[in-house]
Amino acid sequence: MNGSLDWQVLKRNFSGDLFTDRMLRLLYATDASAYQEMPLAVAIPKTEGDIGALIQFARRHKLGLIPRTAGTSLAGQVVGSGIVVDVSRHFTRILEIDAPGRRVRVQPGVIRNELNLALKPYGLLFGPETSTANRAMMGGMFGNNSCGSNSVVYGSTREHVISVRGFLSDGSEAAFGAMDEAAFTAKCNGPADRLETKIYQQLSALLANPANRKAITDGYPKPSITRRNTGYALDLLMDAKVFDPASSKPFNLCKLLAGSEGTLFFATELELNCLPLPPPESVLVCAHFTTINEALRANLIALKYQPHASELIDRFILNCTKSNITQRRNRDFVEGDPGAVLVVELRGQTRGEMESAAAAVEAEMRDAGLGYAFPKLYGAEGNKVWDLRRAGQGLLSNIPGDTKPVEVCEDTAVDVEDLPEYITEFDALMRDRFGIGCVYYAHAGSGELHTRPMINLKTPEGNAMFRDVAQSIATLVKKYRGSLSGEHGDGRLRGEFIEYMVGADAFKLIRETKRIFDPDNCFNPGKIVNTPPMNSSLRHGPEDKTPDYETYFDFAKTQGVLRAAELCSGSGDCRKTQLTGGTMCPSYMATRDEKDTTRARANMLRHVLTHPQRKNPFDSEEIYAVMDLCLSCKGCKSECPSNVDVGRLKAEFLQHYYEANGTPLRSRMVGNFPRMAALFSHAPWLWNLVTQNAIFATPMKLALGFATGRSLPPLSASTARKQIARSSVTKANHNRGSLYLYVDEFTNCNDAEIGLATYTVLTRLGYEVKLIDHPQSARALLSKGLLKEALILAEANVNTFATLIAAETPLVGIEPSAILGFRDEFPDLLRGELQKKARAIAPHCLLFEEFIAREIDAGRITAKDFDTAPRAIHLHGHCHQKSLTDIKTAIATLSLPVGHTVTTIPSGCCGMAGSFGYEKEHFALSQQVGELVLFPAIRKLDSSAIIAASGTSCRHQIHDGVQRRALHSAEILLMALKA
Repeated sequence: MNGSLDWQVLKRNFSGDLFTDRMLRLLYATDASAYQEMPLAVAIPKTEGDIGALIQFARRHKLGLIPRTAGTSLAGQVVGSGIVVDVSRHFTRILEIDAPGRRVRVQPGVIRNELNLALKPYGLLFGPETSTANRAMMGGMFGNNSCGSNSVVYGSTREHVISVRGFLSDGSEAAFGAMDEAAFTAKCNGPADRLETKIYQQLSALLANPANRKAITDGYPKPSITRRNTGYALDLLMDAKVFDPASSKPFNLCKLLAGSEGTLFFATELELNCLPLPPPESVLVCAHFTTINEALRANLIALKYQPHASELIDRFILNCTKSNITQRRNRDFVEGDPGAVLVVELRGQTRGEMESAAAAVEAEMRDAGLGYAFPKLYGAEGNKVWDLRRAGQGLLSNIPGDTKPVEVCEDTAVDVEDLPEYITEFDALMRDRFGIGCVYYAHAGSGELHTRPMINLKTPEGNAMFRDVAQSIATLVKKYRGSLSGEHGDGRLRGEFIEYMVGADAFKLIRETKRIFDPDNCFNPGKIVNTPPMNSSLRHGPEDKTPDYETYFDFAKTQGVLRAAELCSGSGDCRKTQLTGGTMCPSYMATRDEKDTTRARANMLRHVLTHPQRKNPFDSEEIYAVMDLCLSCKGCKSECPSNVDVGRLKAEFLQHYYEANGTPLRSRMVGNFPRMAALFSHAPWLWNLVTQNAIFATPMKLALGFATGRSLPPLSASTARKQIARSSVTKANHNRGSLYLYVDEFTNCNDAEIGLATYTVLTRLGYEVKLIDHPQSARALLSKGLLKEALILAEANVNTFATLIAAETPLVGIEPSAILGFRDEFPDLLRGELQKKARAIAPHCLLFEEFIAREIDAGRITAKDFDTAPRAIHLHGHCHQKSLTDIKTAIATLSLPVGHTVTTIPSGCCGMAGSFGYEKEHFALSQQVGELVLFPAIRKLDSSAIIAASGTSCRHQIHDGVQRRALHSAEILLMALKA
């Protein structure tokens, strides 16, 4: 079918990008839902004219257009067989901020949290906040009528849309907003041949009909349910004054279009209402309960205090946080093993007011016999709780095996007073009829819990249960006259049940509304109305197999490499930007291309390994293409709530790919650079002559595929080991303990002065610093996917240190990526007894900063060891340090001297990533990543400021990018160490 379409004709009238290749289409075949369907093409429009051209093309060829922003929909809204239109790259401008009028105009690709960053200086915000707000875009929030945790205060997106502009299904432009009776009549009397006129005329006839109005009133969910997204919002449209003389509400089609999931209109501009910033003081009362029912009864007490949010987190999610690096740090507010935690956010003007309100909430709950612990977190301290709560969707995918919590009935909403009884019946139904467990979390304060039953969709029985559960819950929701969708929309998941929920008469009106707006069924077909069976076109269908593959890494924890890729829920946490913060995913932050996300890489691996085309399925150019810009920063290992470690998946893939296609010369050179450096360390002047002189260096770079604009690392005049051996550092009494120093190959040959500084600091602080001969770290080999060779070094390292390292005699490393291999890759590269040994010593292999922070906590190192000279230090954390440990240890280390002020540069990856930034095809992107945050932040610093960076690659990137010298933490402590 692709070949019969005149794509070239479209391209001639299209200034954006149009893709019909298999790779891009595969990446857009899924969203964050359970669905998967191959689109015909992916279009990334640049202009509104491009969108008009797409509509005309689609009409001519009878194709569907599927509007998409971040692709975080949970009901399959942006999955379909037509043309996916991704507006997330170019339609990202905030067009106007009208602070006095409290209004803002935006394009649909503006990210919700970034909008609020722009509004904050004006004392304003856009209220509704989804759990995906750091990547969810306003077009998607409009399409789904998103709500979020604070909907008890701010309601849904619909309440804040003033007007909207864009395209109707015939390609004509239109704008909609509030209008009085005269304006409405004028629209009904517009040009007869215009689709806009027909819409007003036919909606007028539809909603003025008393029988139709009664069908809507009788069939739609209770008006008291604030979260109701069932079908089209005809109930909110018919209560305007033009239809009801007793009403004072203006007619505004935005009420209908919000929540219509792109099936009626293609929005290109939204005018939104803004609100004043919330009161400055906040407290989270994290009430702990033994059961969910107990928490839901306490929720009714919490609502008396007019909270900004009342959110439930159940035991299942809390348990999932234990295996996620980031969320493990966030769960320290949890006491014991609660069945559920109800997070009640209160806001006010003063801390005292918050303390009183929190105490009152606790007292009333305790008086009612509800709850056993009530930890309270004030101000920014509560951010970790919200971070944990927002990670819920992704955390639920981080469960080994094929039985997972599925989004089948996860969006039901009832009257908040009915919620305890409803969930009791819901739980009994799951347990007694289906014999399965269920996860419960989210918006208790609004009468909506996200409920996810545990189902294996890879089996025919699971597929049938998927449908049976949906039907059974629809029956239960109707009993309470609730809404099958509270905020995530109907899509193709719930569309099939809308007629049952609202009745045949009301559903006819919903179908008629679609026909009025989109007679050719061009806009997002198969959503809300005319949906295919809800258990068809699933990402994991009963026909799918899960092949087992021999791998170099041990993927037993995820039950294989394919299931490691399948952990990706599609929730799009990897689509954060540099304004949001974090490390994952630096290449996406720079390019804003979906193919450069962690999600895309996991998805492509899943596609290819599930349906292998070759004997060696890793021999895939499609996988290679999406993995190419992965910097192996490890940000995904901690920041992806599903724990999708693409750095490891990339290394595994590359080894298999090389076996089929040969290892490139440059990869061999990079992987074996430590050996070359060690060889040339006997004559460092020769290496430096060749690499530091443009006459010799330029042709060498060209020959090896390195960027000519990148400097190559020089060798130190003498190795760190030799300098330490010659050192005249006065040996202390070693009264503070012993340690082994891991002098990695980069420190030894390239940064010898840092090795000496580390040894000097530790020795003068009173530690016995032991050096032994040990192998290279294997970091260079791991970075290039040369796992066979890395395995040899991993074995040698573990054999060397297995009997030496313990809590009392840790192995302390200087270069983060080198020492952290002991904790990250080595335990899963090895097998058998060696694996056990690797896992035994892993906790005792520490970064220099981790060791110092540990000793500070133990009271063995104090500020008295250092001078009081003032030093302003600006810290850039190494990616692996931030992902695998905690940058707080570096902050604690550098902050110990009383004269030190430490400011963390809010940078993610520096962009160098080992050899990545040297390679000619990656050099520009490497610099682009550096320019996101790191380079501009350093340029603003005074020349006297000290830049701290523990990674050798980071220091090199800073040197090349902004011509500043960054120091290792050991060098900075040495400056401050008392004689």
